Amino acid sequence: MDYIVLDMEWNQPWPGSPSAKKVLPVQIRGEILQIGAVRITEAQQVADEFQVLIKPKYYRRLNRRVSKLTGIKEARLREEGIGMEEAMARFRAWCGEDVIFLTWGFDDITILKENLQLYRIDDRWVSRWYNAQMIFNAQTDGSSAQKALKTAMEIFGIEPSRPAHDALGDAYHTALICARLDLQKGIDEYGGSLQSHIDGFHGAQIPGCISRKVFYDYADKRSALAAMSGAENQCPTCGRQMLGSRWFAQPGKRYMDLATCPEHGKFLIRVRLSDQPDGTVRVSRLTYEATSEAAEAYARRVEKAEPEAPRRSERRRRSRLPKKTEQ
Repeated sequence: MDYIVLDMEWNQPWPGSPSAKKVLPVQIRGEILQIGAVRITEAQQVADEFQVLIKPKYYRRLNRRVSKLTGIKEARLREEGIGMEEAMARFRAWCGEDVIFLTWGFDDITILKENLQLYRIDDRWVSRWYNAQMIFNAQTDGSSAQKALKTAMEIFGIEPSRPAHDALGDAYHTALICARLDLQKGIDEYGGSLQSHIDGFHGAQIPGCISRKVFYDYADKRSALAAMSGAENQCPTCGRQMLGSRWFAQPGKRYMDLATCPEHGKFLIRVRLSDQPDGTVRVSRLTYEATSEAAEAYARRVEKAEPEAPRRSERRRRSRLPKKTEQ
């Protein structure tokens, strides 16, 4: 069995152009222009390489941004590009039968399958694939946030030796990263990493996290945060409802609050809100120990914060109090 590290470049029509208005048999997000791939043996040795240019059939006019980013020109595609069917036949023959595909991100395989379906080419041979980002994160900082390939190379101390935004160049650099990972272990544990990503637990998990949970179907941000401060604000030890203090906003629709259980003390709560396709809000909730780094970060935020504005009911109460008169 071999691992095939795959990277691709694809063309997208300019918004509003005639190509963008084409109705295709299968909806695609981009038409593949270049495939680059590097083989890693079962012993995790970087081996042979493959690349091919594909002449576009549907989005023939090259998007200027794509051309600038990749360096691919229409003249080169006309001279060196081959048809999709021939390119896939060559690629599949080079891959062999017993292979697992690795990509840096979720897009490449999705785009590949869309293009294969568009050309009515069997896509079952690319069904065994994994996002190498998830394996890298699980075996480095434990996060599920997407990292740029350049960032991962810097973490592993890998100097770039091929051009970026070139399918073969990016595939080669990804292969160098993958060769340093425990790929079999990463695949065995992939389900947990993927579920963590789906649940919205993005970013490195700060030490001290003791509980992770996902909540669904809130009407809006206000109702979601109200639930996190109310009925769902339960002590991770005894399950009793805790008393919250104050939500502080963080980047990326994240919020944190310090909650108190009468019996078990304080816990730091961090939530991330995500808009769902049906218009509702999902909440990814993390609970931390009061002595954790996250709780210390909350304390620093409190020190910098302005006094919280009084609630409306409190303002009304104050307005009804008799005003002081000067003596």
